Amino acid sequence: QVQLVESGGGLVQTGGSLRLSCTASGRTFRPMGWFRQAPGKEREFVAAISWTGSNTAYADSVKGRFTISRGNAKNTVYLQMNSLKPEDTAVYYCAAGSGGNFWYSPRGLDEYDYWGQGTQVTVSS
Repeated sequence: QVQLVESGGGLVQTGGSLRLSCTASGRTFRPMGWFRQAPGKEREFVAAISWTGSNTAYADSVKGRFTISRGNAKNTVYLQMNSLKPEDTAVYYCAAGSGGNFWYSPRGLDEYDYWGQGTQVTVSS
């Protein structure tokens, strides 16, 4: 049974940092990524990383502040979030895909087959 479990969310002040973790189990995954959804808004892409870890992609809104990485065992993905802003407040979801090649790091929601339950990130002003 496939399972993605996120951790690391919480409340932080503007300019602070948080590190999200996601551990996936149940099968081998190719790309993994992070998405977020703020109240009243659609779920949006944040960052993605290929199976090799060599290819990454970021939303323009987080580029230079967030870093995605993948553990050596390939089933864990991290999102280091620095210089957080109130507009980063959202539920953050881990996602994993089973398609594509080893260098694939897609931005589209429909490229991912499995999703975690989400972890809340709140940035106070």
